[in-house]
Amino acid sequence: MRSIFTTALLGGVFAANACSKGAANDVGAASPAVDSTISARDHAVLLPVSATAARDGDLVLTINTTGLVRSDAEGALKAEVGGTVISVPSHPGDHVRAGAPLVVLDPRPFDLAVREAQVGVDEAALRYEEFIVMDSLAMRRSSSESYRRVANTRSGLAAAKVKLERAQLDRERAVIAAPFSGVVDRVTVAVGERVSAGQEVTSVVDMDHLRIEAAVLEHDLPLIRVGGEALISSAAAPNHTARGRVIAVLPLVDSAARAGRAYVRTTGNGVLRPGMYADVRLETSRLTHRRLVPAKAVIERDGRPLVFVVKDGRALWTYINPGRSNGRETEVLPDSSTGQIPVNAGDQVIVEGHLTLTHDAPVRVVAPRETPRAKP
Repeated sequence: MRSIFTTALLGGVFAANACSKGAANDVGAASPAVDSTISARDHAVLLPVSATAARDGDLVLTINTTGLVRSDAEGALKAEVGGTVISVPSHPGDHVRAGAPLVVLDPRPFDLAVREAQVGVDEAALRYEEFIVMDSLAMRRSSSESYRRVANTRSGLAAAKVKLERAQLDRERAVIAAPFSGVVDRVTVAVGERVSAGQEVTSVVDMDHLRIEAAVLEHDLPLIRVGGEALISSAAAPNHTARGRVIAVLPLVDSAARAGRAYVRTTGNGVLRPGMYADVRLETSRLTHRRLVPAKAVIERDGRPLVFVVKDGRALWTYINPGRSNGRETEVLPDSSTGQIPVNAGDQVIVEGHLTLTHDAPVRVVAPRETPRAKP
């Protein structure tokens, strides 16, 4: 009996151990949740970087200079006739189209002048007819062309018609209109004010057609060509770049500044304004069909230039043989030993967050604004 009891007791212990092992196996079956937590932790430690695709294209070499922004059309409008202002439809800052009224003078004096001139034409026409009829009766034939010209002058009809045209022109000038589309810069008169002929009343600036007068050092002048591309930025918006074209390289060189001038034409971009100074990059030459990476992607390790290429979530450093650069993009030349370009078009090249990276570091590509900035 004692041996039977001992055997039963040991069986219970083994059964309990078996249950505990089964429970442990059940906990192990729930490992996907644990794995997901670990995966989330791994994702959290991925280093955020910004990347840009390498590309094939033309490398445009430039020179940097500054220039003054001007408008192709800046009109200071003056009253061509005297009168009293009865309306100012446009105000500073308004966008106006060509022909839009800006200042309107009282039309009544001009209407009276036109009617008076018309009366003069009618009276002169009667005198002209009298001369023609009298000549026809005296000569018993129709008047000759030469006599008609004489009668036209003697009757005063020619002078009366000129006076009528002048009065009609003055009536048109009573409305000072925009000579071109643009933005009203200033208005110097008010309703009820008496203006005289020749007095400035308003001004309009064309903001769509701009030109840059860029200073170019004399040794750089031979590098500039008409038709070359220009990239324009300003202190008001340094990250907003406008494009233009060189339309002329002027012949004279300032002997004191030892610089000439190049004219660049561009369109308004909402940032450039006449009178503003702008930074200008003028095209000097164009290297076609090159493998290009962003210039800020190129760094050095142990004195050798390289870029980090993102592949399968890893930052792989790739040694390169850099060529010419314009400050924004750098040409990648074939390797001297293999003859192959180590970076392919379309490869994601890291441009931010790569200064302290190590080879094969786990990374995730984010937008540039998400890349952490270095603390001052």
